[in-house]
Amino acid sequence: MGEVTKCYANQHISMSSIDLPPDVLDAIAAPPEDRESVVRTELAVSLYREGYLSFGKARELAGLSKAAFHRLLGDREVARHYTEADLALDIEYAKE
Repeated sequence: MGEVTKCYANQHISMSSIDLPPDVLDAIAAPPEDRESVVRTELAVSLYREGYLSFGKARELAGLSKAAFHRLLGDREVARHYTEADLALDIEYAKE
């Protein structure tokens, strides 16, 4: 996973990977070559569902297109974070 650097009250936090214990990694019911993708997708869905990531950033983490991430969220019955301001923008765009 790519390197992430955040600054909180002059403290820098850098996260470039998440270390999973080997027994946890082996317990993921997916072929070894698919496990990173599975973890990234599940993390993206969870962080989006809980409001920790925007749609765009969660989609980026999952490595999916907008359409594919929308389908995935729909399949999982994850509510979209869609505000009245978003609706107003969409209405204005549709009028053009």
